[in-house]
Amino acid sequence: MSRPPCFVANWKMNMGLKASESHLSDLIKHCADVVLAPSKIIIAPPFTALQTVSNILNTAACEIDLAAQNVHFSPKGAYTGEISTEMLCEIGCKYVIIGHSERRILFSENDEEIHKKLVAVRKAGLFPILCIGETQQDRQAGKTWQRLQGQLNSVFSEEFIASGLCDTVSDWMIAYEPVWAIGTGETPEPADVAEVHQQIQALIADTVGKGVPRILYGGSVSEENIVDFMKTPDIDGVLVGGASLSPKTFFEIIAQGASAK
Repeated sequence: MSRPPCFVANWKMNMGLKASESHLSDLIKHCADVVLAPSKIIIAPPFTALQTVSNILNTAACEIDLAAQNVHFSPKGAYTGEISTEMLCEIGCKYVIIGHSERRILFSENDEEIHKKLVAVRKAGLFPILCIGETQQDRQAGKTWQRLQGQLNSVFSEEFIASGLCDTVSDWMIAYEPVWAIGTGETPEPADVAEVHQQIQALIADTVGKGVPRILYGGSVSEENIVDFMKTPDIDGVLVGGASLSPKTFFEIIAQGASAK
């Protein structure tokens, strides 16, 4: 059974409280003024704006879910500057982005740490938006799938699957983000993305055997390329960075993408 496509806005380290209120009000107005094709919309603001955004979404005229951009794997403790799953749940988050390439590269997060975060997120009843992707070097060496397979296998360990925490995998999201495409304006061909998505689907189906999550594409998504991506089978949605900072642009991505799908 097909599911509505998903559009995730990752604001990264942008927009304080006033900017978040203004941005979200504009986005909601755009969504409320137009009859959209069925779609799922998720906003991931910075930590400081989570409560403000949550309050707005609770009374919004359209349904938008809240996500955090990161989380710590411990429930509490002496981890200065970190945020726990309990804190995110209290604010009203439903999703958490885990393993974004910027976290892996700039903050040296490894597969083991990402796995711990995933376990913590699922134990808290939150759903992951798990990011995986290859570097330019991987791509040039023909090791794209080798890299992605390693990232996925490190997550779906036998112990994790046996724990039952993967039983909700159909409600998860896997975001395939070629590192070389993020913020560069360079994007892979939609058919190449679809091929990778098929491989991801097959691995999870064979490993977990309890359904398949939405597989999203992320990396320089724009108004210009969204239709080509979304009319391609096996692309269930997009994770949008820079283009999501404009409410009008993100709305156009949602409207065009949902219609194309």
